[in-house]
Amino acid sequence: MKKLHSLILKTYIGPFIVTFFIALFILLMQFLWKYVDDLVGKGLEWYIIGELLFYAAVTFIPMALPLAILLSSIMTMGKLGETYELVALKSAGISLRKIMYPLIIISGFFVIAAFYFSNNVLPVANLKMGSLLYDIRHQRPAFNIIEGVYYKGIDNYVIRAEEKGSDGSTLREVKIYDHTERRGNVNVTFAESAHMKTTDDKRFLVMTLHNGFNYQDIKTGNPRDPARPFQRTYFNKQIKKFDLSDFDLSRTDKDAFRSNFQMLSLDQLTLFIDSLNNHIDDTKKKLQNDYLKRLSYFNDLDSTLLSRVDIDTIFNTEESYKSELKIPNKLILSHAKTTIRSQKDRVRFSHEDIRHRNRRLARYEIEYHRKFTLSFACLILFLIGAPLGAIIRKGGFGLPMIVSVLFFVVFHVTSMTGEKFVREGVVSAFQGMWAASAMLLPVGVWLTYKATTDSALLDTDAYLLKLKRIFSFLKKSRKMQSGKKEL
Repeated sequence: MKKLHSLILKTYIGPFIVTFFIALFILLMQFLWKYVDDLVGKGLEWYIIGELLFYAAVTFIPMALPLAILLSSIMTMGKLGETYELVALKSAGISLRKIMYPLIIISGFFVIAAFYFSNNVLPVANLKMGSLLYDIRHQRPAFNIIEGVYYKGIDNYVIRAEEKGSDGSTLREVKIYDHTERRGNVNVTFAESAHMKTTDDKRFLVMTLHNGFNYQDIKTGNPRDPARPFQRTYFNKQIKKFDLSDFDLSRTDKDAFRSNFQMLSLDQLTLFIDSLNNHIDDTKKKLQNDYLKRLSYFNDLDSTLLSRVDIDTIFNTEESYKSELKIPNKLILSHAKTTIRSQKDRVRFSHEDIRHRNRRLARYEIEYHRKFTLSFACLILFLIGAPLGAIIRKGGFGLPMIVSVLFFVVFHVTSMTGEKFVREGVVSAFQGMWAASAMLLPVGVWLTYKATTDSALLDTDAYLLKLKRIFSFLKKSRKMQSGKKEL
């Protein structure tokens, strides 16, 4: 049995590793396609891109792992069935349960590892990837002067060049607008040519200007004086230095993202959920008490007054009861109208606040249940994949790939739909997050039963034989009915 288990594990590990990294690569390419506009043209170093892709790949493991388990299980058992090894083992008296025993053990290991990963590793990876992606998306584009275009990437300066040399550092017909004084275009430099280079630490741009002049308005004590002096300075060579420190990637403090629901462990999520529930309950109680306190004013109104004045009249017209009511009663009714309107606005505001906090609470509850559904999904998809592979008896990436992708799409779409319903408040977090598992668990149990009983679930010959029997039965019944009519 040890040799058998070793053979099955070797057959399983290879497809699992291959399918896992293929799924991870596909998800990573989807991530790059989504954020390619935020990455291109920023002048990012290769190790920054590598760090972002590494953290992104770690966050995609919860999606790639169940798919790899499903596909590798189908491929392993399908290969054993295709080469008739499964038939030989069953003829030797070894049940399917014993054949699948090492795969059950390793799937149990994946369940435990998936829970540990989602609770301890995934929040850290989400935090690092989220903060780095935020910094990259807010990073300035790399320094690049284009011919005939005003470049405004450097703070307080606008640079324009009519021509740019093939070496990328030589400019011709250069204009530099200095806005450091915040008074408009009062300091402008023109040059026939210029040469650019950056310092060794990449923190400054040194621009050497040739054959030009500088025009500058002189600031006077009286800003309203129309006679403003200016100076024009000619030069053969001038050196200007620009600070490029703003082009460096600035890293945001990660503590600013730690309260996000994707970046919390199970204990932290529990704490946030309890705090939000308590706050919502306190808001409801406070609103109820304030409502009763404010409306207790109406207990002091004269009942005869309320019987003579319709509530619509109070809010719509005043002329109809001006002549009938005394001044104190008018003041009482005016105060009542103000109180009701104020309370209505307060109820509306509190309702929006509670709804916003309920939506936020749903996010935390979704993430709480996701840490368990990931682990359970690995077990369910194994229960579907292993017996299904024994039934279809096909290995490789052909039919197993199609079947596994179909099941995974059903699982993923159901999970996303349930999650959306939870966010919208249609169902509870437990119902929405466990809907996909509850739907596919009976399928896995049924497929396991069919595989252990050697059911010809996907045998076309068996289905054709049943159809032939049905057609023959229908022909016999027609003949019997026609014989009865002749008699």
